[in-house]
Amino acid sequence: MSLGLYWNRVLTMGPNGRFPKVEMYFLPVMCQECSNPPCVQVCPTGASQQMPDGIVLIDKAKCIGCELCVKACPYGSRTLNPETKVVEKCTTCVQLRESGSDPACVINCPGRCRFFGDTSDPNSTVSVAIKKAGAENVHSLPDSGNHPSVKYILHPKNGVWRKP
Repeated sequence: MSLGLYWNRVLTMGPNGRFPKVEMYFLPVMCQECSNPPCVQVCPTGASQQMPDGIVLIDKAKCIGCELCVKACPYGSRTLNPETKVVEKCTTCVQLRESGSDPACVINCPGRCRFFGDTSDPNSTVSVAIKKAGAENVHSLPDSGNHPSVKYILHPKNGVWRKP
């Protein structure tokens, strides 16, 4: 990945409130692995593809750099690489997952607050974390018919996602 490309941006949410009760938090925004991904629908070459497991990947050999998928993504999770002239995004480290490992962001998270897994498996790490947090604290980014699959466990006082 080239310098200046963002596969996983971190937004600063806030500050909110009035001094001395000012709060803020940081929200990582990566590809939301939508169930109905608009990026796949608009790709004229079929470079953007949804895999059987739901993960959306880009076939760089097919990408013509038209950026239609970049514009279609409601989360700004795609970037045109100026060197290769193809669009890139988070791959959820498909190469690591194929060998049975978690994505690098999960492995390297210093706060151990990132999880990856199958939410339909009640015994998966991610399902256990969601259950422990309670449904009222689990949110997705705004859905415009694309059905994002990434879940955020937010502290109760932070509520739902708000644009910075």
